[in-house]
Amino acid sequence: MAKYGLRIVALTYLLFLLVLPVGLIGWRTFEHGVGPFFDALSSPSALHAFQVTFIVALWAVALNTVFGVGSALLLVRHRFPGKKILNALIDLPLAVSPVVVGLALILIYGKFAPVGGWLENRGIQVIFSTPGMVLATVFVSLPLVVRAVVPVLEEMGDEQEQAAHTLGAGGWQTFRRITIPGIRWALAYGIVLCLARALGEYGAVAVVSGRLVDKTQTLTLFVEERFQNFEQPAAFAAATALALIAIVTLLLTKLLRPKDGK
Repeated sequence: MAKYGLRIVALTYLLFLLVLPVGLIGWRTFEHGVGPFFDALSSPSALHAFQVTFIVALWAVALNTVFGVGSALLLVRHRFPGKKILNALIDLPLAVSPVVVGLALILIYGKFAPVGGWLENRGIQVIFSTPGMVLATVFVSLPLVVRAVVPVLEEMGDEQEQAAHTLGAGGWQTFRRITIPGIRWALAYGIVLCLARALGEYGAVAVVSGRLVDKTQTLTLFVEERFQNFEQPAAFAAATALALIAIVTLLLTKLLRPKDGK
């Protein structure tokens, strides 16, 4: 009886917290057919929001992939002073509020901050532009690739890499032919998680973007702006698009989840 009771509690919790809210958004989106849905998403502002969202997300994924693989190799294959500190710092974005991240970036890269002012004097605007949004998204999704790759590297060990070095293979050749094939599925899993986090980021991006319509507005900011301006069809359409992207991402993570340490 206890297990059935726990199932009922879990299903009821998910029903009211997840299924009903998402289902209601879907119903409100398509209550007048699919035409308004496509009309709302094909507006210039919506298309621009999609463009900004994907540009920011792709840059964040690319940067975190390079950082994630490098950091994972550093943590697993090397011993050095401060290793535990680095390991803890990588998980810091999971504990810090995204709004705090955005504020911190403004204090560093804002127009009147030393670093930000120096960059702006050389024609590089960070805050209220794409670079600042990329930095915020990189920060909030920082641990995902690292934490996906580290367990697989630990499971692999370094015997094959040592054997390759013994046979005369260079560092890059060993990395390309031994390390990458060994972590490819874990790396793909981490990349998909990072992409999902980047596409759905709101808090940090909202602070550093300035929410400039048709300039620095991502799809999440587009949903909020349209809803507050009582343009509910556009808001519901964009929210449904984000939900569909999340569902596809969830399916990909299930397919790419590492199995048996591979």
